[in-house]
Order: sequence, then C-alpha cells, then structure tokens
Amino acid sequence: MCMVKIPDDQLIESKSPSSLNVALVRAPLISREGSLNNEASPAIGLAYIAGYLLKQGHKVEIVDGTAADLGTVRPLKEYPGFQIQGIDLDELVERIPADADVIGFSSMFSCEWVLLKDLITRVRDRFPHQLLVGGGEHFTALSEYSLRDCPALDVIVKGEGEYTLTELIEAWDRGDYSEVGGICYLDADGTIHDNGGLPRIKDIDDIPWPHWPEGYLEDFWEAGKSYGISSERDMPMLGSRGCPYKCKFCSSPQMWTTRYVLRDIDDLIAEIKHYREKYDITSFQFYDLTVFTKKSWTLEFCRRLKQEDLGLSWSLPSGTRSEVLDEEVLTLLRDTGCRYMAYAPESGSPRSLKMIDKKVDLGRMIASLKVAVRLGLIVRTNLIIGFPHETRSDVLQTLWFGLRMAALGVEEVPFFIFSSYPGTDIFKQLQSEGKVTLNDAYFMSLVSFNGKFNFLKPQGTSNPNMTNFELAAVRVSFMLLNYFVGYATHPSRIFRTIRNLISGEQSSTVLENRLQDALGRKRHPVSST
Repeated sequence: MCMVKIPDDQLIESKSPSSLNVALVRAPLISREGSLNNEASPAIGLAYIAGYLLKQGHKVEIVDGTAADLGTVRPLKEYPGFQIQGIDLDELVERIPADADVIGFSSMFSCEWVLLKDLITRVRDRFPHQLLVGGGEHFTALSEYSLRDCPALDVIVKGEGEYTLTELIEAWDRGDYSEVGGICYLDADGTIHDNGGLPRIKDIDDIPWPHWPEGYLEDFWEAGKSYGISSERDMPMLGSRGCPYKCKFCSSPQMWTTRYVLRDIDDLIAEIKHYREKYDITSFQFYDLTVFTKKSWTLEFCRRLKQEDLGLSWSLPSGTRSEVLDEEVLTLLRDTGCRYMAYAPESGSPRSLKMIDKKVDLGRMIASLKVAVRLGLIVRTNLIIGFPHETRSDVLQTLWFGLRMAALGVEEVPFFIFSSYPGTDIFKQLQSEGKVTLNDAYFMSLVSFNGKFNFLKPQGTSNPNMTNFELAAVRVSFMLLNYFVGYATHPSRIFRTIRNLISGEQSSTVLENRLQDALGRKRHPVSST
C-alpha cells in the first residue's frame, strides 16, 4: 500500500469519472441546559465543499440539523443537563436522501463529538454500504481516536477539504482510495493508515463561491440568527484562508498549517455584489480566523467597497488583530459601513501572552481600540482566563484589562474560561502529563456552561492555582461589572438595547443578539418516552 504525503502547496487535480450523490451533514447545536450563548450560524464550510463538488459534476445536498429547526431547543434525554438546538437525531437521519452514495460529517469543535458519534452510528444503521466521511478541526486533530471511537466511520479527510474529499470519493467510486493523500482510515485488521500531509489549495480564487441551498439562508434570516450582531439579511463571507500565527491554545496550525492566503479583491467584491443582487442582503460578516493582516490589502478592499457604494453594513465578529488597524484603516472601515468589530487580545497579562505565544502588543492594541471607539465603531475584546500556567495575578491582570477596556468605551468585554482543545500545543502538553484523558466525559466538559447555574459548577479546566468554581465566579462577576460600567457611562446604550429588543430586526452587540435569540426561542418539553 502506498503512503502518499502531499506537500502543503501542492494542487490536487481531480476529474469526475461519474456523478455521485453526496450528503453533507451537520448535527444540531449542543449546549448546556439554559445556555444563552449559542451561535447558530450558516455552515459556510459545508457550503464551500458543496460548491466545489457541484462544479466537479456531483450531486450534493446539505442536511443541517441545526438549520432545520432554528427556533426550537430540545433537552437531550441521553445526557441530562444538555440540550440541542434544531431537530432530533432520528429525524435528521431520516432527512438524509435515500440515494446518497457518500455521507460527509463536519465537526469544528470537539465538544460536538459525543453527539456526532451517536449521529454517525445511527446513519450507519440506515446506510450500511455508503461511504461515511468525517472532516473539520476535530477530525483532523483526533483522526485515529475518532475512527476507533466510532467504528461506523470509514475515513477522515484532514485539513482543507474541497480537493481531498473530491479525490477521495472518486477513488472510492473506482474501488480503491488507499493512495489518496491527506486522509486517515483503518484497514480490515484495525491498522491505522495516515496518508500524511495537510494538502493546501494553491489558488483559493479557483474555488467556487459557496453553494447555498434554496431557502437555507432565509431560515437563518427569518429566525434572526447570525455569527455576531444581526441585521435583517446577513451574509457569511471569507476573505482569507488560514492564519500565519501559532498561538498555543489554537488548533489552526494543525488544521490549516500556517499558510495564510488572502483572496483576490476583485473576486471578493464580485461575490458581495452577487449576493446583493440575488439575496438582497443588508450586511455581510467575515468568518475568517483573521482577515486583516496586510494594510495594503485592507485599504484596497475598503476603497473598492466605497467605490461600489453597495449600501451594505458589515462586521468582523470573529476577532482580528490590531497591527494594521490604525486611524487611516479604521476610518475607512467606518466609512464603508463596518459597524462592529472584535479584537482578540486574549489576555491582559504579558506573561500569559508570552506563554501562549500570542504575538500581540497590548499598548498598540489599546491605541487602536481608542481610535475605533472615538470613530464610533462598536467594539468587542475577547479575553481568556485560566490557562494552565496562570496564577491569580495573571487572571487579575486580565480582569483589570477588561475593566479598563469597558471604561474606554469598548461595548463588550467577554471573558472565556480556557479549555484544552485537541490539536493545540497546550492540549498535547496536558495529555503528555496525564492531565487530560480522552473519553466522553472530557468531550462533554468542553460544552459551554453558560446556562442556568451551570456557570458555577465544576468544569473540565486545567488550572492548578484556581478552582473551577473560582474561575467561573470571577468570570461572571466581571462580565456583569463590565456591562454595568458600559451602560452606566453611556446611558444612551440602555435605550438603544431596549429599542433593538422590541424591534427584533437588528442588534448592535452580541449581547443584544443573544437576548433576542432567547426571547424568540421555543422550548420543547421533555418527552416521557
């Protein structure tokens, strides 16, 4: 058997010998009971995969268990204290087309694994002979573990998926996929075969735009769902792929390597104009890991937006860096309709930033934040507490940094408690020290705990200097304090939030969007059967 390792920059060419029926499946969104921080957003990764497969002549259907019933939250009987947003697993399995040849499952976060494993097993019962494929961050980080923990799964696509999945399914159709690079599978006797490499697409502008099924996006718009803040019709976008940085708490290097590619601006603008004409969108949102790293590209993109005068707002909800965000750039962002942006300092402790290899200058970021606030942009800063190395002093520095940001006018200063995710350097270290054990309890501990009083219950964190209860208590206390400082120093925000909640049509902050989400939810009663 030939083990093939494909270099990162090697372009994989594939031609369709026959048309296959492919179902791309996403499980319902799992969270802790009563959680308010769910981010039910369109599956842009699956949409990109679907667009490429369609271009190659295959038939594709996206079966999204979350999108199928966005307004309903159901308790998980098998897992007390947890809930799902969307349809239940049995109904999801029934929605997969009966003529599917290949069924693909996507998982970005390992907290989804227990539920997804259950789903894959049920799909195998209904489809005993089809090829079942896993892809995404979780499967890339834990390829062998996932295959052994879920025998129903046939093969895993590692890293960027469009070309590798296409080559895989066409090789499977011919009868042998053993030489496809970038995949992992078990043979009949249980021997693991990892065909190496993380194949990266050489020219991302050759990838077709995402394929959005008829009515799919409308379901999200009608339910008021978006990644960050919402307007009437938000469109998810990617302006880049990958990330050039190697933060130790992030799994991006293992998923994408550190190869970072910006899209051609003409193609990006053309896509935005297409959505404006086809869907009458009101806003677009960048889902990128980090879209603004090159000032010349950022300025040119904004100038082109200004030139086109599309009448759209836009936002950066996932977090970006501050290196290129000086007054010139921030002014252009505001003038072209950017109304919300998230910075990602991660920590207010210089020691922690060094330990996690977060290459950021806090002084420079604060200067950028001040300009953004002065220009009228609504700003968020993402902060993490409880890294394994952190002392109370490190945590207090981050909490104090957050309070300073709120006092400066930053509207949202959320704190997140560190969790060790597979694929990260910190996870590997903790696992080697015997502090992390892969099992269902570990994966379920990664599920968000912002519901009811779950935020004060012990969770699977890894800090030896502070208890889980202590971390949870200071997190909630300081988040509330930050919002109090923000609303007390800017009373007009109170009236804006009330107005947005009553109208239900738009939000100015993630908090407003989550409150709108909570007000609009249906609760599905616990079944007695």
